[in-house]
Amino acid sequence: MMLSDYQDRWVEDFEAIKSVITSANRGLEIEAEHIGSTAIPGLSAKPIIDIDLIYAKEEDFNIIKANLESIGYFHNGDQGIASREVFKRNNGASHPVLDVIKHHLYVCHQDSEELKKHLIFRDKLRSDQALTKQYGKLKQRLAAKANQDHKLYAQLKESEGSEFFKSAMNQKEKE
Repeated sequence: MMLSDYQDRWVEDFEAIKSVITSANRGLEIEAEHIGSTAIPGLSAKPIIDIDLIYAKEEDFNIIKANLESIGYFHNGDQGIASREVFKRNNGASHPVLDVIKHHLYVCHQDSEELKKHLIFRDKLRSDQALTKQYGKLKQRLAAKANQDHKLYAQLKESEGSEFFKSAMNQKEKE
């Protein structure tokens, strides 16, 4: 099943990953935010925790990168999305939290436009149950259309989901 019903444990999973990542970056001015569908109570989601690690000082990025590499991540560039750096687990890495809980890790400067979009959309969905329900129906429809093909689902969500995102963001601006 591509999408799972909302799981309360996703908050605990985020907190476990956050603890490891922030410990590895102790002494730096950073925050970790739970983003994506697993951060929205009641919303079905692919059971993958999305995390934005946020830093304030430009010069800290290389330190964060080295710290993440020391716990088994590698930097995979921005994957075509400016101001959002992707970090993935090394296949040979072994960690009792980081290699057990599926997650996506993004590192963003606090002024990143992509970060702002993530947080505004998350907060909008958290505060508007009707919008969350609408988004959940869209995700279910796209998952059915993709017929368990994860790549097709991602493509559909990128195209059709972006229209929903724009509409929700316009709603935010009108309020």
